[in-house]
Amino acid sequence: MSGPVEVRDFLLQQDTRDPSLNFGGVPAQRSGDGSRVSDEQVRRAQLAVAHSAESVEDCKELLDMLGLIPGEDGVPPVKR
Repeated sequence: MSGPVEVRDFLLQQDTRDPSLNFGGVPAQRSGDGSRVSDEQVRRAQLAVAHSAESVEDCKELLDMLGLIPGEDGVPPVKR
């Protein structure tokens, strides 16, 4: 979007959407087991962080902040 008119038009479109179409808003609660993050997702996230990190310290800090470093029980906080 290149200008205020386009932004305004976009916002007007969002406001005039039919709410029965169920676009936007608050997503429905997930059903199923309590674990929403798979082992594969954790591994891919770890690799993405490692690839983007500027140093070993940076990588460790980012992984820790995201809950991707396994705790004493061997399970990363993101999986609890």
